[in-house]
Amino acid sequence: MIKKLLCVDDDKITLTLIRLVVGRASFAEEIVTKMNGKEALDYYTELAQGHAEEPYPELIFLDLNMPVMGGWDFLDEFVSNFYKEFNRTKVVILSSSTDPEEKAKAQKYPMIIDYLAKPLTINALKSLMV
Repeated sequence: MIKKLLCVDDDKITLTLIRLVVGRASFAEEIVTKMNGKEALDYYTELAQGHAEEPYPELIFLDLNMPVMGGWDFLDEFVSNFYKEFNRTKVVILSSSTDPEEKAKAQKYPMIIDYLAKPLTINALKSLMV
């Protein structure tokens, strides 16, 4: 079980579903949610400045298509500004898209460990626990 999971998605129904599935699977002790990439970057800024509670998220479930700031822009900023300090954080893309080009693009980021199709399932979580 991981201590802290960050879910970044603009859809409240998806976030509720993730909470339910993660809870049923006893996958994470704590879940933090953000509605877009900018909110997630603001959260990491607070963590980096010591203003947010530790521990920092071990895993991020990241949507790609969001208003304000999408997943790809978040990843670019995270790599540039935060990955050096938070290099144990891993990312799982959760997307409704199964575009092979997006999956290939995801492999270019060092922290991405998987690309899963929505909705999140208990079986998908079990595959991450291995």
